[in-house]
Amino acid sequence: MATTRDDDQLNGTSNGDIYPEKKASNGDNVAGGGDNVAGGGDNVAGGGDNVASRGDNVASGGDNVSSRGDYASSGVRKPADKMEKVKGCIRGNLLVILTVTGVIVGVVIGLSVRRLGLSRVQVIYFSFPGELLIRLLKMIIIPLVVCSLVAGAASLDTKALGKLGGWAILFFFLTTLLASIVGVLMAYIIKPGDGAESKPQLPGLEDAIPEPKEITDSFLDLVRNIFPSNLVSAAFVSYATTYKTIKIPHNITDEFGNVNETLQEIKIPTPANVDGMNILGLVVFAIVFGIALRKLGAEGENLINFFNSFNEATMILVSWIMWYAPFGIMFLVAGKIVEMENVWLLFSSLGKYICCCIVGHLIHGLILLPLIYFIFTRRNPYTFLWGIFTALVTAYGTASSSATLPLMMKCVEENNGVSKQISRFILPIGATVNMDGAALFQCVAAVFIAQLNKIPLDFVQVITILVTATASSVGAAGIPAGGVLTLAIILEAVGLPTSEISLILAVDWLVDRSCTVLNVEGDAFGAGLLQAYVDKQQSRELQVEELTEVKTEGMKPDEEGAPLLKGGMVSLEGHKSPLEKESVM
Repeated sequence: MATTRDDDQLNGTSNGDIYPEKKASNGDNVAGGGDNVAGGGDNVAGGGDNVASRGDNVASGGDNVSSRGDYASSGVRKPADKMEKVKGCIRGNLLVILTVTGVIVGVVIGLSVRRLGLSRVQVIYFSFPGELLIRLLKMIIIPLVVCSLVAGAASLDTKALGKLGGWAILFFFLTTLLASIVGVLMAYIIKPGDGAESKPQLPGLEDAIPEPKEITDSFLDLVRNIFPSNLVSAAFVSYATTYKTIKIPHNITDEFGNVNETLQEIKIPTPANVDGMNILGLVVFAIVFGIALRKLGAEGENLINFFNSFNEATMILVSWIMWYAPFGIMFLVAGKIVEMENVWLLFSSLGKYICCCIVGHLIHGLILLPLIYFIFTRRNPYTFLWGIFTALVTAYGTASSSATLPLMMKCVEENNGVSKQISRFILPIGATVNMDGAALFQCVAAVFIAQLNKIPLDFVQVITILVTATASSVGAAGIPAGGVLTLAIILEAVGLPTSEISLILAVDWLVDRSCTVLNVEGDAFGAGLLQAYVDKQQSRELQVEELTEVKTEGMKPDEEGAPLLKGGMVSLEGHKSPLEKESVM
């Protein structure tokens, strides 16, 4: 039935004005019966019930629309709807698709260019786009970490700050210890060092061994870096102990009374600075400074607003850099493949060690961490992982948890519903102290070196490896190859030769990438768990408030002097009290 035209209705419903019982959009005509709707002069046929949406008949743009997105005159779904869903899915995950594509294309380009036999200088030029990505990410680490921690610490009261920080440190410590246990178990199951007839000899690694340090000096350096003497220098250097050897004359009297003079060598610790950001000292300062601003009250509001605005501007820069990440990651991966030398010798000699590390990382990252998240939140952990997939791929490409920090913040906030207060307070701490991947790889490496040198480890030595790996991973720098520098501490603790670190360095470019992915994944799950904890606390408080309101409303007749209701209200309150306590618990 075609729509009727009535002058009064046209005057009353044009330009979206409301006419009693009838509605039109942009001058469309509405039928007098209220059943059929036509837009733009189109005719609608069929018994008068073609368009329905909450009792109103609406036409927009000449289409017949039903409340469930079907055709108005038939139950067939539009093919265009499916195409729109596909396009929407691609638009929503475009960055993830581009990042994964960048890694795949980088592998293909690296294998192709490798055949050309580029010189060392040409490889550096070839990897320049990837180097640019790392420089961009490192450029915003300091403003992001300092501003986010100051703003986060200032936005939380001291009690909540201590509670969240305590839970975060406990989670990071337990997961790092769990990763260390997984590493030792995998090393004893796969036995990467057994069966080797001789130690692999890889050329060019003789001078790559870092100078070993005493265990005491290593932990004292960690404490010294927590309290930097200069905040400006902490932005680009950190404290590290070096040793100066001096010779002191020493007289020894033999059994015949002869005095022999000998020179005794003594290693004296001397202070030194090494290149690398002292992120631990900056984190501690920013948290304490944020607490101090909150104590100022109204006087500190302007400075808190400044740090908040600075932080938001930095996140905008992060969103811009994210779109360059796929291109940079492509050349990072390709350049690293081109750099490889003696690939077949490397994998034939150390293939079991590489397999042991990667399998351990997969078990911890895809089974144990998601299981912990599911137990405490009852949410799908793999949906959470998909939300941070872009950051994980970036971590694999850059091999730096500090460089991945800006992207991880953006992913957990936009995709996984973590609040800014939690993500910008917990993630910088996690990037500093949470090194699950590094602890796991260090345990595997220690057992591997012991097996390679045919040195059996007793139970006390295994426990020493676990504890030392868990503790030393806190001080591991969030930079490429940061975990190798702390491996010497573990080897010294159990009496293993530190000269074998050269073998670990030979494949560190590959193992360190999976370590970084596991590190940032642990940071993200920590933020997700704390968000779930905060949500539960808020829901409990809301429930207690509702019960208190009900209790207060129930007492009002008694307060107004209704003696007949007094006994009933006391009885009702007596039955309510246990329920209230149960809700609080």
